[in-house]
Amino acid sequence: MDGIVWLASYPKSGNTWFRTFISNLISEPDEEISINNMKTDGIFSSRGIVDSITGIETANMNANEIDRLRPSVFNHLAQIAEKRLFIKAHDAYTYLDDGLPLLGTTNAKAIYIMRNPLDVAVSFANHSSADFDRIISDMNKEDFAFCGNKNRLPNQLRQIMLTWSGHVDSWLQATELPVHTVRYEDMKLNPLETFTAAVRFIGLDCTEEQIRRAIERSDFDKLKTEEVQSGFKEKPYKTASFFRAGKTGDWRNHLNEAQQQQLIADHEIVMRKYGYLDNDGNAVY
Repeated sequence: MDGIVWLASYPKSGNTWFRTFISNLISEPDEEISINNMKTDGIFSSRGIVDSITGIETANMNANEIDRLRPSVFNHLAQIAEKRLFIKAHDAYTYLDDGLPLLGTTNAKAIYIMRNPLDVAVSFANHSSADFDRIISDMNKEDFAFCGNKNRLPNQLRQIMLTWSGHVDSWLQATELPVHTVRYEDMKLNPLETFTAAVRFIGLDCTEEQIRRAIERSDFDKLKTEEVQSGFKEKPYKTASFFRAGKTGDWRNHLNEAQQQQLIADHEIVMRKYGYLDNDGNAVY
């Protein structure tokens, strides 16, 4: 019983990159991994997983009723799994009315992937086909949620995000499971050290050669080229491309001074805490 490894992040923080790395790491040496056929195990907000495990049509339930089912569904999956499950999660780490975690309590650990919120805002705006000011506002809303529209039925369940700062703190202050933090910037600047530490935390028995090969096969330019050639099923319909720039500090090319200062004012405490601001309040990356 290997349980669940949550691959958790605020949107556009490197989750897809990390999932591609894991897929390449656990594959056979000569196996080609496609971005459209990763070897991870879905997303926590999957309507299909909850429907299939419970035998209940969540289309006939409201979001709060569904949320009361979700912990037991994933506790069950963790208990019956014959292999380690790698499951993506964009939900913040929140609690239900009974005080239990939404993500369940059975045999789990988490990799939390974090990125400079200045770069998140730029990438998230592209992903959402929205302007920067709207995304900056959304990133500071306590009640911000994905798939919470009551007027249509998305294929994913509601995901409560909180603010960007609240999302980070919710996971890194969780007490029910061990959490290992991976910063996007460290994946870029110190890939071998950063990915190796994550692999050791997960408990995978891999050599340095295997980790290096998985890093090389998950190179951003390679993923971007594959999307151009074959498309990517996770790309929103209105978005030109899912894999856009893959840079650190790209916010300097897009956000005006007022937008930069608004994000820093909204998230200064957490940005300082995790090394995104220096002692003078200037952005590090």
